[in-house]
Amino acid sequence: MTAACAPAGSDRLPAAVWLPRARAHEERADGLTAAHRGRRAARQRHAIDDFLYEYYGTRPSVLRRWHPGVGVRLEPGPDGPAPNGQWRWYVTDSDGVVGFDAAAFLADRAESVRFISRLLSAIATRPAFTGCFGLHEWAMVYRQREHRHPLPLRLGQDGTDAVVEAHQIRCSHFDAFRFFTPEAVGLNRLRPTRASQVDLDQPGCLHAAMDCHKWATKLGPAVPGELALDCFELARDIRLLDMQASPYDLSSYGEPAVAIETPEGKAEYVTRQREFAERAGRLRARLIEVCATLLETVEQPTPA
Repeated sequence: MTAACAPAGSDRLPAAVWLPRARAHEERADGLTAAHRGRRAARQRHAIDDFLYEYYGTRPSVLRRWHPGVGVRLEPGPDGPAPNGQWRWYVTDSDGVVGFDAAAFLADRAESVRFISRLLSAIATRPAFTGCFGLHEWAMVYRQREHRHPLPLRLGQDGTDAVVEAHQIRCSHFDAFRFFTPEAVGLNRLRPTRASQVDLDQPGCLHAAMDCHKWATKLGPAVPGELALDCFELARDIRLLDMQASPYDLSSYGEPAVAIETPEGKAEYVTRQREFAERAGRLRARLIEVCATLLETVEQPTPA
């Protein structure tokens, strides 16, 4: 696809700048996904990491594609126009300069972008709640003999059920709550739904923080590649804590438990939860800026 002129206010990057960034991005992405790709080739499962690829639908080949982001255009390199020009939602000018076509992207995904902007902006206004202690994972196996992961429970089924019954559960994230066992649903103080997500999601929630990766993926080439990988790396790090604090025994993976049924485990969980909330807050602010820039770009009046 070609365009006759560049969008107003866009930045141009010479090949000497964007080529090293693209190569560095590919190398970083390959490093982050190497273990998963190796296991996939060997047909091996991984109860911790598979979540990132199956639940979020992450594809290593897509993750390693570097995008400059909305409002940035790439000058031709030694081999001609940037390869991005062959990808969806990009345009190539007559002089070989390649850029992200915000108007075309919004024509396809405007509703999604506006929802992401509303949700992330709402989360950013709220204080972080850190009293959940990862009990959503416990509620997903409460009084259930068959579990999602082929791993033993650290405390056994009866011990796991006792921990759930000894605590107050306050899960605000619908995509965690919807996996509660039927017996655990009534124990949750909240009743999150998809419709109430904007009203309930809060920055201390591990799943809301992991979802920065989800929203970066949905914003696609509007998100600079470096930010996309930052979001993925955050989700990977949080997923480890999510499982360490779960009722599952991760000793087969060499991972120690965060025993949230003890005061020491609770303290460790909250400390790491707050650190993740701070990281997610910074990434969320950058994603909000991407949404704003994207929407502002297409809302600018067309020059006469």
